[in-house]
Amino acid sequence: MQTLYLMVGYPGSGKTTISKIISEQTGAVHLWADHERQLMFTTPQRSHAENIQLYDELNDRTDELLRQGKSVIFDTNFNFYRDRERLRRVAARNGAHAVVVWVTTARDIARERATKHSEGQETRIWGNMPEADFDRIAGNLEPPRPDEHVIEMDGTDITPTYITQKLQQHHLAHQS
Repeated sequence: MQTLYLMVGYPGSGKTTISKIISEQTGAVHLWADHERQLMFTTPQRSHAENIQLYDELNDRTDELLRQGKSVIFDTNFNFYRDRERLRRVAARNGAHAVVVWVTTARDIARERATKHSEGQETRIWGNMPEADFDRIAGNLEPPRPDEHVIEMDGTDITPTYITQKLQQHHLAHQS
């Protein structure tokens, strides 16, 4: 069955690394918001208007890919329940299963990764994040609710084998 994977976790938690592995393992299309922002805007400002334009485009693209029968990994900070709920409705409308991948890296580890060790990392195309931005985004995280079909993944144990096991466990637990 086609699946919409919604990534949740702190900046620097490992969402993009896990997304890339899920894409390799499942063939799901990886929509990486940071990369798409870089393609859409010559000099990204991360303003409210820019965010609306970016996410309107990504939401439309997700809808179209699901309509085509493809699975999608929507790789961004899906920290707000209302945003995850909106995308779950898109998945349901297209007959897809929506799954929240909650990358549960400790906040101090994620902070260090995002604010101090990002330079030159292919998954951190913007370089080191200002600590104030990390704190704002991390402070807004609304943990997934039990009814959200959550796959919890440890962002410090990112290996293809580990991710395969977590996906298989989730699949077995939710077979009808």
